[in-house]
Amino acid sequence: MHRTRFRAGWFVFALLFAAFPAAVRAQEAHHAPEAKPGEQPEKKEPPKEETSVTQHTIRIAGQTINYTATFGSILIKDEKDEPAALVFYTAYTRDDVKDLSLRPLTFAYNGGPGSASAWLHMGAFGPRRVAVDDGKATPPAPFRVVDNPYCLIDKTDVVFLDPVGTGYSHAVGKHENKEFWGIDEDVHSLAQVIRLYVSRNNRWVSPKYLLGESYGTFRSAALGNYLQQHDGMQLNGIVLISNVLDLTTLTFGPGDDRCYVFYLPSYAASAWYHKLIKNAPADVFTFIDEARKFAAGDYASALMKGSALSDAEKAEMAGKLSAFTGLSEDYLIKANLRVNLGQFREELKRASGETTGRLDARFTGPTFDLLGEFAEYDPQSTAITGAYTAAVNNYIREDLKYKTDRNYNLLGGEPGRNWNWRRLPGPGRRGFFPGGPNVMEDLAEAILANTHLRVEVENGIYDLATPFFATEYTMEHLGLPASLEGHIHENYYDAGHMMYVHEASLAKLKENVGKFIDDTSHH
Repeated sequence: MHRTRFRAGWFVFALLFAAFPAAVRAQEAHHAPEAKPGEQPEKKEPPKEETSVTQHTIRIAGQTINYTATFGSILIKDEKDEPAALVFYTAYTRDDVKDLSLRPLTFAYNGGPGSASAWLHMGAFGPRRVAVDDGKATPPAPFRVVDNPYCLIDKTDVVFLDPVGTGYSHAVGKHENKEFWGIDEDVHSLAQVIRLYVSRNNRWVSPKYLLGESYGTFRSAALGNYLQQHDGMQLNGIVLISNVLDLTTLTFGPGDDRCYVFYLPSYAASAWYHKLIKNAPADVFTFIDEARKFAAGDYASALMKGSALSDAEKAEMAGKLSAFTGLSEDYLIKANLRVNLGQFREELKRASGETTGRLDARFTGPTFDLLGEFAEYDPQSTAITGAYTAAVNNYIREDLKYKTDRNYNLLGGEPGRNWNWRRLPGPGRRGFFPGGPNVMEDLAEAILANTHLRVEVENGIYDLATPFFATEYTMEHLGLPASLEGHIHENYYDAGHMMYVHEASLAKLKENVGKFIDDTSHH
């Protein structure tokens, strides 16, 4: 595996969830009144696709680009060929393209599960971007939405997808949103959307990409493999932003010490940023390298001893651990050398009465309960959510000319709380007992079946939602033959989960993704 380090800025993963509005559910659940004797029952109108098409221009690197924005929905059907859901999307296509076979096409989405695509759309790769404050809370309205010279329209056409239960996407007919909330259920519905979009727009011969963030990376591994195996749709590349393919690397499961090892370098980066490290190196990447070696070496060995670790060994390890985390030796001994994420975020800046951000540790906010053990909220999420909510609602109605009273579900808890994490039977899914949700084999299968497929991974070093050391471990344990290990490339940013919130990091992200698409879309 080839790694490249880039120093730049930083934010989304959201374990961001969406609750489908009660008013819409009530509307969908409405039934025609019972017919009186001799009368014909009222016929319900079948669900209809909607489309709003607008023309725009943008200047990127001194070049004026004309493009078409299409905001609309695609009707997907069930196995009986009956309407199942309307999935909304925003597509940006360059106008002056003469040969679509040479024009890349990228499908992008966020994570959650339960998050709409507005974060990547309005924060990173769409032609308009909401400007938010870096490292602190963005003030209330008026919010600024500006032209985005870091959008991808100069490199690829982009289709932003909102899965069922997010944005305006919703089940129709006899179906309910919850039927689409699951690993495979989600993959199957989005695969149908992608296939229909590709077919209707004559894009089968175009170079194609998946670009997902957070749970969207988990989705991309399974979706990419499914598209290739089920629909015969080979991909040129997959971009994984703030990656997780094995959820057990994030969950701090009982008796599983791996998470403490995986999180340590990110803890170290966070403590370094807040100047809580004594005699810290001037360069954060030098400090991270030291933390990697310590985490995988002495620290992992100590944790492996479990209760056999002596008091003297524990005290010695607490001193070393304190030097990397900024936490007191006394606290670390009481924690048995194992500090989970919620505890770290509450403890790191307790002395100053602040809680540390989860999505981006550079963000902090006031702590309500100074005696609390676990962080009560994410200061990074609360810092920008209002701005993104306002921006996407206004942009869809004003710029894209789609008028509706429906609520745009940016995030919410209902899909995540009701997500089906169990996989359907399939190749490579072995074992009688269910394991933790994991799509590593999906990504490996996709690369093995398509040896031209390339994968690019974007890591924020202050991301405490999907730590970079866990991603490195995952990528190094896919089981790929040596000849294919170089197909995975990792980049690093002085940023958090949504590295694009910081403009310098967004510029570097655009450069990296743009180059990746250029390099993989031409033979």
